[in-house]
Amino acid sequence: MCFWLAFSAWSQSNPDTNPTSQSKEEKHKPGAAREMGAGAGAIGTGAAKGTGAAAKGTAKGAADLVTLHPVDAGVSVGKGAATAGKDVTVGAAKGTGKVTKGIGRVFKKLF
Repeated sequence: MCFWLAFSAWSQSNPDTNPTSQSKEEKHKPGAAREMGAGAGAIGTGAAKGTGAAAKGTAKGAADLVTLHPVDAGVSVGKGAATAGKDVTVGAAKGTGKVTKGIGRVFKKLF
């Protein structure tokens, strides 16, 4: 019985020896155009998040001002602006890095 179990396990094909499978090292990287498109998307996402944070802070600040909490209103608007600035900066940095990487690939292919 043990012999048959061992023999059946041994006769199974090993997925590493299959010529159609690719290892992680063999997978292709995204093309230059895709990399630049992803960079533009990251910039847009950062801008959208920043706009949302600014709107949220402004709305909370307006609500605090209406309920006669002027200090809280200033804090809310300031926090929204800071978060918006962070989101826009992070999105721009990530996006610029991806676009630059894509442009580098184009020049690498040319030279």
